[in-house]
Amino acid sequence: MLRLTGLARLLFVVFVLFALSVVALGQRSNAASTSEGSSDFGPVMRAYLGYLGNEQEVVDDRNSRREITAAYYRRNSNRIRALRTMAIRLVRQTGNDYVPELEAVTLDELRTLFERPPRPTAFHSNEILDNRFRYLGEVHSGEAFYLFARLDPYEQAELIQRQAKQPDVTAGNATGNRTATGQRIGDTTTRPRRTVPR
Repeated sequence: MLRLTGLARLLFVVFVLFALSVVALGQRSNAASTSEGSSDFGPVMRAYLGYLGNEQEVVDDRNSRREITAAYYRRNSNRIRALRTMAIRLVRQTGNDYVPELEAVTLDELRTLFERPPRPTAFHSNEILDNRFRYLGEVHSGEAFYLFARLDPYEQAELIQRQAKQPDVTAGNATGNRTATGQRIGDTTTRPRRTVPR
């Protein structure tokens, strides 16, 4: 009889521990899905939010092992929050389950995107910069981040084709594809010959 009671107690403890672990796992997955707002978004946005969550886990892990400085941890956590904020804003504004390739940089990081960084005060929403980026806006997440969407190759080709058709010299100068005379870089010109009667 004592053996049966001890076995029953052991089985009861194992059952309780199993039930608690199932409940904890259920709550954790439910909290993760509600924190990401997955029910509000389509599969592309959910995947992007999952990607950002994974990036934050990597940064958290490196920080817990003291592989990175506190400043590096703060900046990257803030960058991830800024990317998340902009992605949610874009998807909600357009109603489209699409997230472009986003870049979030601070003022001192603009040089990583541009050879000659423009002044942020000159940025205009939806402005195309350097034929590669569309300026989306500024997000304050601990510090100011400037967010850009990288143009895909088709958008870049269409933009370059449109600019080639434009005779306006100033439009070419704004994008950096033309010289001061309006001639495309790499194009050669010939001067008309002067004919002198003999």
